[in-house]
Amino acid sequence: MGCMSRPITRLVGQGIRYATKLRGGGSAFPGLVMEKLHPQFVAEELAKLPEGVVVVSGTNGKTTTTKMVVQLLESQGLRVFTNRTGSNFVRGVAAALLGEMSLTGKLDADIAVLELDEAHAVHFVKMVKPRYSLLLNVLRDQLDRFGEIDTTRRMLSSVAGATSGTIVLNREDPRIRSLASNAQSGTKVSYFGLSDKLRSLFPSDDEMRGSTDVDEAVTAPELPAASVVLSDFAGTQATFGLEGREMTGTVNLYGIYNIFNAAAAIALTQEVLGEKLNETALLAELEKIAPAFGRGETLTVNGQTLQLLLVKNPSGFRLSLASADAKDYATMIAINDQYADGRDVSWLWDVDFHSLIQGGVTMVSGVRAYDMALRLAHDDVYVETVNEDLEEALAEFIRKSHGKPMRIFCTYTAMLAIRKALSKITDVEDVL
Repeated sequence: MGCMSRPITRLVGQGIRYATKLRGGGSAFPGLVMEKLHPQFVAEELAKLPEGVVVVSGTNGKTTTTKMVVQLLESQGLRVFTNRTGSNFVRGVAAALLGEMSLTGKLDADIAVLELDEAHAVHFVKMVKPRYSLLLNVLRDQLDRFGEIDTTRRMLSSVAGATSGTIVLNREDPRIRSLASNAQSGTKVSYFGLSDKLRSLFPSDDEMRGSTDVDEAVTAPELPAASVVLSDFAGTQATFGLEGREMTGTVNLYGIYNIFNAAAAIALTQEVLGEKLNETALLAELEKIAPAFGRGETLTVNGQTLQLLLVKNPSGFRLSLASADAKDYATMIAINDQYADGRDVSWLWDVDFHSLIQGGVTMVSGVRAYDMALRLAHDDVYVETVNEDLEEALAEFIRKSHGKPMRIFCTYTAMLAIRKALSKITDVEDVL
């Protein structure tokens, strides 16, 4: 493709991007067009960024942690490009670039922070070598897509091996911790972690299953020093250890797992900024961070709060359940089994639902509603109603909440359908 044709190709892509936004969908389609017309578009544009590229990946917490990193870096004065649509694969990054660039082709950014699906990250890092990577965890998630968790670990090893500057790893996850061995010569390895007091709240996949497949999981090895440690928390107040000193801040996000995600985001921000890090500005911004799309997102319906909680594997569901007292909420669970959810829902049998006995479950819905209801019955959890039709189920759930705050645990496509239904009765943020 000649030099004169590249600006024209970009303008074509931007035009398609604009048209698809007007139509209210197809956010990744312009990226697909650019993949065909100009395959090196993403690599060429990201190579221009003075502070390079950050890749955030792992099984759980990518979206929320990426959002945290973006806001924390912006609080330090950096201009950040990110794939805000959640299209966490190469064409999604291309589409986001087209949406952010000026008509003259300029991207007003110093650094890119990109959430990437484990499988798509493998392809991305062949094109773009990240300066930084933040790798969160390896848990059983959508196994019909990725295979066993050691396959996921191998995918993330490609990201670690391609990183040129600093890899930030979760030292509490043995598979993530082991990725230090994949670092290039000269690439720094840094860690975030938990205090001894909190470690039992965040079991690894092997510990959840009682597995002895990974020696580290049962021999409790000496862990490497972490640059950022989540030391303690109470409510929304969290204390972080930063290389020997402590700071306390507010994390206004649902779920204890999001407080640990905050430690990961702080660790990455510290690596990018180094001695220039302004801790006062960082803590002030940390308090402002709102939940990402569907990850504890809180809406108001008929004067009551309604939280949407994405669930996709045993660990995430377990931590969501542990983050609030069931008797204080009206609860709905919506389980679909489309490709984006993962076809195999057998992982539900690895979740302990006994905490729902107090209060029960008002509504179970989705394509696999009866599978979910059966699972709850095995843990002696009372289910008031089962309705596979999500929109009908949502309306009935709201009516039966009796003034209590509401929470809905849902798989990805169920969440999309529920958000669409909720948009007819309350304000729901547009994610496109």
